[in-house]
Amino acid sequence: MTLILAIDTATPAVTAGVVRRDGDTLDVLAERVTVDARAHAEQLTPNAVAALADAGVSVGDLDAVVVGCGPGPFTGLRVGMATAAAYGHALGLPVHGVCSLDAIGIVAGGSRQDSVLVVTDARRREVYWARYRDGVRIDGPSVNAPADVPGAADALALPPVYPTVAGLVRVVADWSADPAPLVPLYLRRPDAKPQSEQRAAAR
Repeated sequence: MTLILAIDTATPAVTAGVVRRDGDTLDVLAERVTVDARAHAEQLTPNAVAALADAGVSVGDLDAVVVGCGPGPFTGLRVGMATAAAYGHALGLPVHGVCSLDAIGIVAGGSRQDSVLVVTDARRREVYWARYRDGVRIDGPSVNAPADVPGAADALALPPVYPTVAGLVRVVADWSADPAPLVPLYLRRPDAKPQSEQRAAAR
């Protein structure tokens, strides 16, 4: 049985929670979510601290950290992944990175025969997307204009759904192996440009 801190900042939802894992059984002990695309840096740590308090555990009780690695906007992803890495380093815990879209799509498509298309806002009039069938990602993740997402015209629109801590923990591929280094899924370059590029563009 393991206690896991799960966090995600790949979408407007700033998510943190504590999950108890016993084999394939997951029990969400606490989850705090703040939906605010501009509050990742301000809300993530308070949400994590509050979730730990709600669950009645301390950071010393944790066995692992799981973090959503996107795709998502540069600033939001950086906040979540840096925080997860800091927890892991400070506490000597393994940090498992997962695709944030998987935390939605694999869970949603796990009991369906039809494919599930997960779409999140990528700004710049684009979306991040991935497609799932029977709990497996079959296409993506990618970034496109909405009209260029394969099958989007035939998809049934549903209310917004964000990665949950249970979904994040469920999609970890292998708990027995050492986690791979965290790699953010930006899928495109950040809005901010290095000064060298700005000078070159101005010439």
